[in-house]
Formats: sequence, C-alpha cells, structure tokens
Amino acid sequence: MIQNSNSVIEDAAFRHKVEKGRALFAQETKFFFGAQRLDQLQPATLPEVALAGRSNVGKSSLINAITGRRMLARASCEPGRTKQLNFFDVGNRLVLVDMPGYGYAKASKTVKNDWQKMMFSFLRGRPTLLRVLLLIDSRVELKESDHQIMKLMDRAAVTFQIILTKCDGLSYTQLISKEKELSMVIASHTAAYPILRLTSSQKKTGIEEIRADLAELVTR
Repeated sequence: MIQNSNSVIEDAAFRHKVEKGRALFAQETKFFFGAQRLDQLQPATLPEVALAGRSNVGKSSLINAITGRRMLARASCEPGRTKQLNFFDVGNRLVLVDMPGYGYAKASKTVKNDWQKMMFSFLRGRPTLLRVLLLIDSRVELKESDHQIMKLMDRAAVTFQIILTKCDGLSYTQLISKEKELSMVIASHTAAYPILRLTSSQKKTGIEEIRADLAELVTR
C-alpha cells in the first residue's frame, strides 16, 4: 500500500511534537511552592499551565502521569480538602499549577464563593498563565459548577482546554457520545481551546498528547 504523502508529513509532525513533549517532561519536576491566599504568591517568572476540576476528578493522578512521577502530586484522602494552589517546576521551563477542586457538595456556600473569587482573581491577574486544563470526569454528567467555571474563564479571557479523565471506565459507544457532547460545549465558549483530550491516567491514554500540547505552548 502506498501511503499518502500528506499522511507521512502529518505523522512525522506528530512524532516530532510527541518527542518534544517527552523531552520536556524527562527533565526534573519538583513541587516548590504552595499558596492558600493570593497575597502569598511569588512573582511569576516562567510560563504557567493550571489544572482545574471538580473534587476527585483526578488532577493529582494526571499530574503524576504527565510528569512520570508517581508521588509528585498527592490526592487528599478527603475530597475537597485541598485548599491551596500548588506549584510544580518542570525543568525550569514550565510551571504546573494544581488548583483546589471545586464543586465539593459538603463545602459551605461561603467556602465555595471564596474559592470562586480566588480562582477568578488568579486567572485574571496572572500574565504568565498560558492555559487552563479543565478536567472533566468522563463517567459523570456535567454539573452546574462545571458550566460556571467555563463562564468564569470566558469572562477572564483565559484559554481553557477540556481534558476528559478516567476514560477507561466508558465503553467505546459511551466515549463517542461523550466526545460529541463536549465538542458542542467547547463550541459554545469563546475561551475554549478547540481540541478535546481523552485520557486515562491508569492506562496512560492521552498522556503523550497532553505532553506534546504543553511543550508546544512553551516553545511558541
């Protein structure tokens, strides 16, 4: 079979992006700072990518999978307990920001409002923030808090990319349906990045694509 020349070029370009992502995250990654209030933040000197999502969506697992470090980010034993912004340095080239999970049912209304104010202020006032990875659990229907955070990022004019997590828990048919649903959601938001990523931290599905996306951001 003769392979189309355009396909060959596209395959080579994809492999090049994947290799850049692998090289970026082959470097030392370390936790270096945590802040419970915005006035505790250190000056930003490197490009940043934040990870946001509902409590128990799998942010810690995704960070560990992307960086190849099993215990770099640690999930709290109690969902919704993490209340600070955690910063991870990737080879002195990129900073990953792990944001507190939102939408925890047992959190008081005051706590939820304070979290939203903190997040909006951080997003709007962080000039080095290149993108937010918004994690959505593929097994769970979108909640009102998910829609609120997307609207918040539209208002803050911060680009966000939806990352579907725990996709190994869905059948192929369910996954296709979920992908169509989220594609429509993406099209309805001005700040949404058009490419949806489907992931499984356990099976490492979609990890090299996310690494490639982040490496491309850093090298622009």
